[in-house]
Order: sequence, then structure tokens, then C-alpha cells
Amino acid sequence: MFQQKTYIERRKVLKEKVGSGLILLFGNDESSMNYTDNTYHFRQDSTFLYYFGIQHPGLTAIIDIDNDRDIIFGNDYTIDDIVWMGLQPTIRERAEKCGVKNVQPANKLADYLKETKQSVHFLPLYRPGNKIKLHELIGILHKEVATKFSVELVKAVVSQREFKSDEEIIEINKAVNISVDMHVAAIKFAKPGMTEAQVTAEIHKIAIAAGGNISFPIIATINGQTLHNHYHGNTIKEGDLFLIDAGYESPMCYAGDLSSTIPVGKKFSPEQKEIYQLTLDSHQAAVDALQLGQPFKNAHVAAAKTIFEGMKSLGFTKGTTDNAFEAGAHALFFPCGTGHMMGLDVHDMEDLGEVWVGYDGQPKSTQFGLKSLRLAKPLQPGHVFTIEPGIYFIPELIDLWHSQNKFNDFINWEKVNSYRDFGGIRNEEDFVMTENGAKLLGKSKPKTVEEVEALR
Repeated sequence: MFQQKTYIERRKVLKEKVGSGLILLFGNDESSMNYTDNTYHFRQDSTFLYYFGIQHPGLTAIIDIDNDRDIIFGNDYTIDDIVWMGLQPTIRERAEKCGVKNVQPANKLADYLKETKQSVHFLPLYRPGNKIKLHELIGILHKEVATKFSVELVKAVVSQREFKSDEEIIEINKAVNISVDMHVAAIKFAKPGMTEAQVTAEIHKIAIAAGGNISFPIIATINGQTLHNHYHGNTIKEGDLFLIDAGYESPMCYAGDLSSTIPVGKKFSPEQKEIYQLTLDSHQAAVDALQLGQPFKNAHVAAAKTIFEGMKSLGFTKGTTDNAFEAGAHALFFPCGTGHMMGLDVHDMEDLGEVWVGYDGQPKSTQFGLKSLRLAKPLQPGHVFTIEPGIYFIPELIDLWHSQNKFNDFINWEKVNSYRDFGGIRNEEDFVMTENGAKLLGKSKPKTVEEVEALR
């Protein structure tokens, strides 16, 4: 945890931003895999962590703005629990570390809410169990959560969590440094004849040994054209490209998020090298476009246009790049966004809604590809985000658009089809915006053709 004063100050600011009423924040419960006592790895809700810092299941908090009162509701372990788990701190002892003195048993929460005449603010909920609790406590049906959550509270939380403090940047730097170690280990370890699962295990080992865990399920695949591919059953072989997307989560639950693409053999083939270099060019174009006070969307536009223009020089595309981008033709190769915010969540605050986190409430594009851009708003000091453009040859998308005669003015379909089994490439790094511009977080990850091949 951070120092007690950090959490006290965060809650004070939240009260000022929301103004009046009662804020109801749910922590997470244990989640069972196949029977009650066999649970998944516990991870506290990130907003609960931000304001209270307690990594413990079964807690709910009330921030009573009008009465300037903070309360944590939860039950201490019984002797039956202690027999299995050993002596554990009490809820009161945990609460004291974040400056909360009022601690009550879990069954007192319903009484507190029943007696209040204040409006109750709650966030969008992603866990079914917490939706059930909300219904039991204040009568909101689970299907109503999406329309009855407090927009005022969402905006207040986003306006705090989006700006990372110096102490948070220290934690994120630690997470990114271990993430780099995970990638370097994989780059050195992967050999023809191994399975994707063996490389995945090597990556995960680094995270566990560092005292934390992975910040999201590891992507380690020869099918890099599938953007979020968590299947690890293939055997890797000479000539394959191997895409790795993995990050470390620190014990305080701050995330790193990096991607690498490597040849399974010792060298990239000439065809792989030229596409790989183009992804690096688009990556640098995105970084160069990052400016204080300017929309992150500028970085996405720069990456997308660099990809289309580069693909034109290689014979895959044709026509005017600006026109192709406006039409969305670039999305054949780059159907996703250039980056997203990162912090306590690898996709920071995604549970609160991209329209609030990445767009300041402004509507998102509905165009294929551009609609997947999670962050578009102006960048301010303290914003932490990823840069991860890529080039993907997705056979299903190629076949669909070709059959529809889509973008014939911009795409050389014969050339594209000759690369239909190429796969996908991306590199990803993490940045923080400062008063002096964007700054790379953590130590440098091997990225250039020469750096990657030197480790192979």
C-alpha cells in the first residue's frame, strides 16, 4: 500500500468532485473455479484499491459525502478460516492503513442503506455477484445497472485515476521493467520444436518469481493475426513469426503491457523483415505524433497512414493515402487502435466505459477499425498509455472484403492474397505524458531487427 495519507486525500478529492450523496463501492469477492474452496487468483477491484488500497475479498465501502464519513463493511476470519490460512490481519487493522476508522460487519450495510435518505452513487458493475448485491441492497435490477449507474461518479473517478501521481509512476516503472524481463526471456528461450505453451510458461515464470503476477492472460502465438489469441497448443517451427503480448502486475496491482514479434528461427526472412520494419516505422510515427494537449488520436492517424503508405511501396496498396484512411481501407491491415490507457488496469478503467475514459464523453467512431481506438482525447501530464500499432493479414477479413469488392481503388488484392498466411506483427511500449512531452516507461525493450536477431 501507499502511505495512509494518499488514500485519505484521494477520498477527500472524490467527495469534493461528487458533491453530495453517498458513494457505494464494491470490492471483489473470491470467485470459485469448480467448487467453493477452489478459487481463482484473487484480484481486488481497481477503483476500490485506488481509494482504500486493501487487497482482501468480501469488502464493501461507503463514502458518505454529506456526513464526511468513510466506512468499510466486512467480516473477519473465523477460527475455522485461520486453521487453514493462518493468522490474518483483522478488517480494522487493514482499514487503519488507509485511514478508515469506522469498520462494521458486512450485515450492517443493508441497515445503513435502508436508513439513508441520500442519493446513492454506484459505478457500472462487471461482476455478476456485485450486481446481485446491488439488487439486494437498493433494488436495482442487474439489467438496470447499465442505465442507472452514476455518471457523476464515473466522471469523478476517471478525472482522478487518469492522472498518475509520482508514486504511481514509480510502481508502473517497476511493472514495465519486469515486463521487459518477461519478453527478453521469451525472445531468448523460444526455439523450433517447442510448443507455444512452453514459451508461455517461461514468460509466466518471470512474473511469479518477481513477486507479482501477469497483468492479463499471456498471448504467445504463431497466429499473430488474431489480435487476442490465448490458445497455446501449436508447435512453433522454423520460418514462423511468433507474437508475444504479456505484462507484469506488481504486488500493488499496477500493470505493464508490452508486445514483441520474433522469428522462430535465428533471422527474419526478407519478407518478414520488410513488414516488421514497417511496423517499427509506424510505431515511431505514432510516438513522434504524441504532443502535450493534443489528441491521442493524432498518434493513431500517423501510425495508420504510415502503414498504408509503406504498404503502397511494397505493392499491397494504391491510391491516395489520405483518401484511403478516410475511407477506412487501412483497416484491412490495421483493424485495431494504436493504444489505451494503463495503470491499475492493463486497459485502465475499461469497466467505467471507453466513452468516459478515452473520449471525455464524446461519441466514438463507428467505422471499422477506428471504432476500436480506446483512447482519442487530448493528452495531459500524468496520462499513461501504450503505443502498439501492428500489421495483420487476417484471411477471413481479406476474403470478406475481396468478395464484396470493397476498396478495390486502394487494395491490390492479388498481392494481399499472396501473403494471406503471413500472420501478424506488433511491438508495444508504455509511455507517460509529461510537461516536456511523452516519456518511455521502464527500461528499453529489444525492438529493432538487429536487437531481436542478436537475442535469437
